[in-house]
Amino acid sequence: MKFKKKVLKNGLHVITVPMPSFESATALVMVGAGSRYENRKNNGISHFLEHMCFKGTKSRPTFMEVAGLIDGIGGEFNAFTNKEYTGYYIKAAKNNIEICLELLSDMIQNSLLEPSEIEKEKGVIIEEINLYEDTPMRKISDIYERLLYGNTPLGWDIAGEKDIIKSIKRADFIKYLQEYYSPTNMTVVLAGGIDPKKSVEMVEKYFSNMKSFKTGNFLKIKESQKKPQIMIKTKKTEQAHLALGFRTVSLDSPEKFPLWVLSAVLGGGMSSRLFSEVRERRGLAYYVRSNSDQYTDAGSLVVTAGVDPKRAQEAVEVIVSELSDLRDGKKKIKKDELKKAKESIKGHTVLELEDSRSASIFYATQDILEKKILNPNELLKKIDKVTEGEIMTVAKKYLRDNGLNLALIGDFNNKEQFEKLLSL
Repeated sequence: MKFKKKVLKNGLHVITVPMPSFESATALVMVGAGSRYENRKNNGISHFLEHMCFKGTKSRPTFMEVAGLIDGIGGEFNAFTNKEYTGYYIKAAKNNIEICLELLSDMIQNSLLEPSEIEKEKGVIIEEINLYEDTPMRKISDIYERLLYGNTPLGWDIAGEKDIIKSIKRADFIKYLQEYYSPTNMTVVLAGGIDPKKSVEMVEKYFSNMKSFKTGNFLKIKESQKKPQIMIKTKKTEQAHLALGFRTVSLDSPEKFPLWVLSAVLGGGMSSRLFSEVRERRGLAYYVRSNSDQYTDAGSLVVTAGVDPKRAQEAVEVIVSELSDLRDGKKKIKKDELKKAKESIKGHTVLELEDSRSASIFYATQDILEKKILNPNELLKKIDKVTEGEIMTVAKKYLRDNGLNLALIGDFNNKEQFEKLLSL
């Protein structure tokens, strides 16, 4: 899989990813602005705007007209909001890609943002927030990042807070669009059964009239943790959920690659160390996994698990023990274990990229966040090159008390029972 990139006169980035055997194609518009670009008065507006872009345009004044167009070609459309970007995509048969691109252009440039629709959608957003609150398996990540990044935009929930959502007006959306939705801050990707030359011409046709302007930026994180931290969201649940992790590196660090492999060794599958020890051997959890995540200025390696509340302390103790045993070399990484971890990452990457939507996101996020794009084969080579020594270096460097954080959701009323366990 290879790509081509072109920058239009107005600064818009266009990436084409031909996948010749595909009968489908995806058109994606990604904007380099997400929830960390917000402030206390408009927290949640990035995600709210994503909803509103489907509610009607000047030429298609209602949601039904927008949805009907896509339904009429058998396509699928959706959007997603991250802390550092927002994406809008339509996937359909390859011969309908121009319809998809024209509609996305219309939504981005000509959304009506009708006050009556805004008021109705507030109820939808609030119910979505309620859904997250009632889904602790998902909510635990929000609690963990609030612990890591505190009362900053990076620490706030992407969906926002109910009171703020209720206060947002049409003028707030207009202001936000005028601050961040510049073509210089956007990437359009066309992936699948496409003709690259014709694809670029279509993007020029529908997006070249957009006026560029200087966009705002986000508040960078300053990390100064000196000892382990705990945050508990007290909630009566049948299952307690925990996230135990460490501050690591930002997206531009070469250390992210050994951290990815380290994460796979720890909790990347059903034969990983944590799954074997926490679930299979001790029966402490239904799910246990690890991830190594990076933002443009911060990162974290985190273990999440859903455990019996009565055995939550034991679960934390076992996870901490496994992490320290790896770091200190008490349980060395074997050659076959290292190989399996690498193959797991590579295999999941390959499977994910068999879908044109995933391929478009793969390229767009790199272009928006990293300013440098790797093809999948180049990424897989970097994974292959990771050595046991590099993994041990990052383990010794980052699996430390002064970067350790524990977030919990469950019927717990004090931190003391867990504080004594947080020592590596």
